[in-house]
Amino acid sequence: MSTERIERLEERMAWLERHVVEQDKAMLALAETNDRLRRELEIMRLRGGGESTGPTPAEERPPHY
Repeated sequence: MSTERIERLEERMAWLERHVVEQDKAMLALAETNDRLRRELEIMRLRGGGESTGPTPAEERPPHY
């Protein structure tokens, strides 16, 4: 193999390694956000008692009835 080809492959490998590290960081951040949102949703469900009060918008009658 020529040294030029090896250098190109090394550059591509370095770029891919950097890209994988960035993706790992992004996935970790998304997982942390997901966990936080799940906790907040559970707190909201507990505060609300888990049941709605009154009709849902689909069940409401339009004002002209």
